[in-house]
Amino acid sequence: MTMEGLVQVAGIGSLAEGRMLLDCGADLLGFPLRLPVHATDTSEDEARAIIAELGPSFCVLITYEQDPDRLVEFCRFLNVNTVQLHADVSADTLAQIRTRLPLRIFKSYVVGRESMSPARFAQIYSPVCEAFITDTFDPSTGASGATGLVHDWGVSAELVRHSPRPVILAGGLNPANVRQAIRSVRPAAVDVHTGVEAPDGSKDPELVRAFVREARAGFAEAAG
Repeated sequence: MTMEGLVQVAGIGSLAEGRMLLDCGADLLGFPLRLPVHATDTSEDEARAIIAELGPSFCVLITYEQDPDRLVEFCRFLNVNTVQLHADVSADTLAQIRTRLPLRIFKSYVVGRESMSPARFAQIYSPVCEAFITDTFDPSTGASGATGLVHDWGVSAELVRHSPRPVILAGGLNPANVRQAIRSVRPAAVDVHTGVEAPDGSKDPELVRAFVREARAGFAEAAG
């Protein structure tokens, strides 16, 4: 699957919600599990059942799991072939994981937490990752994603310039700002979580449609 122009929506609460998101134009669905800060949207058993129904090609495990054995076991349990890692995991460890399971790995670059420069990060992790995702660190909670906060897009744009791998832009995106974000950063794809949620935390179909529409317009403008 090419990453160009993709929209990922994270935080799937049910099978019905997952199907709705795909109907609204989402390309990938993110399942945040084993998180150090946020509550999860579903249990691990529920996520496994949803992924089995929707198919692993649409589903991405989002996790802070650091232990290679537990991560491989977890991916096998969920039957996912793509994992988005927000933990501090070395490139050597990722290489070891890939020898045990043919995973597509999206490695996070958390703006405000990552000490490595975008150029150095891209150099070290590109050989063992399929893509990078930039997100926002919230020092008040310790969260490295799903913060609803925008980070310095200039840092994300620098990673795009240096990376031979696709970059997914996340962090405080919503229907009102995603188009400008894409024009400014020129990422391969975008990710949204809290920016398309209703007050009760469920995904709002109208917000999702608006986000997808604005993202597609932003990608078209960036390409033109």
